[in-house]
Amino acid sequence: MTDIWPDHLFLVGCGNMAGQMLQRWLACGLDPATVTVLRPSGKPVAEGVRVVTDCPASLPAGTTVLLGMKPYQLGDVAGWLAPLCRGDMQIISILAGTRLTELRAAFPAAGEIVRAMPNLPVGIGKGVIALHAEDACPALSRRAVEAFIAPLGLAEWIEDEGQFNAVTALSGCGPAFLFRFIDALARAGEFIGLPGDQSERMALATVRGSASMAAMARESPAVLADRVASPGGMTRQGLNVLDADDRLLDLLTDTLAAARDRGDAMARGE
Repeated sequence: MTDIWPDHLFLVGCGNMAGQMLQRWLACGLDPATVTVLRPSGKPVAEGVRVVTDCPASLPAGTTVLLGMKPYQLGDVAGWLAPLCRGDMQIISILAGTRLTELRAAFPAAGEIVRAMPNLPVGIGKGVIALHAEDACPALSRRAVEAFIAPLGLAEWIEDEGQFNAVTALSGCGPAFLFRFIDALARAGEFIGLPGDQSERMALATVRGSASMAAMARESPAVLADRVASPGGMTRQGLNVLDADDRLLDLLTDTLAAARDRGDAMARGE
C-alpha cells in the first residue's frame, strides 16, 4: 500500500474530521515522518508527526496539502500558503461550501485541486467521501487521489459541483441523523415498556446488524424490508405506520433539504 501515499502530507488544521482522516491513514501505513500539521495550539497529533504553530518557509516538492481549517479562514491561509504552492503540489479541500473557483483563485499556482467531503466514520475506514475535481484534472491524478482516499471508506466522484451540498446533506450530515434515529428507536423501546439501558443496547445492535446485512445483500433495502414483513404480522403493522402518506420519506426529504439549503446559504455568505 506504500505507493498510495503522497511524498509529503501537509495538514492545515487538524480538527475532528481532518484528525479522523489522519489517524486512519497512519493506521493504514502512512509514515508519520512524512506528515506535517499546522496547528496554532501546538497540541501533538500522533507520535512521529511534526506539528508546527506557524506557517513554514517552504514545502517539499510533491506535497499534498489538506485544507482542514474553518472555511472562513481561507483568505488568511491563502495569504501565506499560496506563495508556497507550485505545480507539483496538490490541494485537497474539505472546506464545506467552498467551491473550486474560490480555491483556484486562492491558490492559482497549485497543481490539481480536489474538493472532498468526508463523513465521520472515515476514522474507522467506513466513511463516505464525495470527491470533485476541476475539469482539467487528468485521470491519472484522479486515480491517485482515489487511491489515497480509499483507506477511509467509499469514495464517490461527483461530476456536478452544484450537487455537493446535496451530497453533504446525505452522507456528511447523515451520521448525525442516524445517531438521532438510534436514540429515538431506543427511547421508543423504553416508552413501550423496556428498561432504558437494555433498549439502548438492543437498538444499537439492531441498527449495526441490519446495516451490515444491507451492505452485503444483493437486494435493495426496500426489498429487504418487505421480506422481513410477513402479511398481517407485527413488522408489517409497524411499516404501515412509517409508510402511511410517505411520512418517513417526507420527513427525511425535509431533513436533507434543510441541511442542503443551509449549505447553499453558507456558500452565499449568509
